[in-house]
Amino acid sequence: MQSKRDLPREKLNAKGAEALTDTELLQAVIGSGGKDNDFKQIAQNLNDVIQKIGAENLTIADVKSIKGIGDAKATVVFAALEFWRREFTKQTQPQINSEKVAVEQFAFIKNKRKKHFVMLTLDGARRPINTHTITIGTLAASHVHPREVFAPAVEDRAASIIIAHNNPSGSLIISDKDREVTKRIREAGELLGITLDDHIIISGDGYASAM
Repeated sequence: MQSKRDLPREKLNAKGAEALTDTELLQAVIGSGGKDNDFKQIAQNLNDVIQKIGAENLTIADVKSIKGIGDAKATVVFAALEFWRREFTKQTQPQINSEKVAVEQFAFIKNKRKKHFVMLTLDGARRPINTHTITIGTLAASHVHPREVFAPAVEDRAASIIIAHNNPSGSLIISDKDREVTKRIREAGELLGITLDDHIIISGDGYASAM
């Protein structure tokens, strides 16, 4: 029989977190099981799912799918995981807290000879998830369709997005076409719950916002 001091939470207090295995750390988060669900097995099943899917891809639905984890416990587990993901991301990804920082993410398009319409997806802490090229060669509103923008944004589970395009001519004048594209993307995002943070026009000499 396992002694009380070897239970995950007691072990953590006595020996420190580094003394626990990955599964024991999950046991400490889960806390207890139910009548037909041993917390050790729940933790092992959760660890198996994390290893299979990857911590960066795990959703709260994945956590809830594990027998013995209800809504309340899933919320605690997933909140702890999301906090860790955000803290870990801080080490490698900048927080996009200004237009200047956002423009740095789009530097690769500023000297392109063709017009590139691109998107940066952001998490809830405003850190980059992915950069997507939506169209090349045109910015006609009919070609920049919201579904082409938001399909990858939904897949990334983005909280918000920033869109940008370069002007090979070097012009930073905000055109009616720029404003029309911005309006369509912003309105589509409102329906999906994904905020359009900015639409930036970039050239070799600078940038401007179409918001």
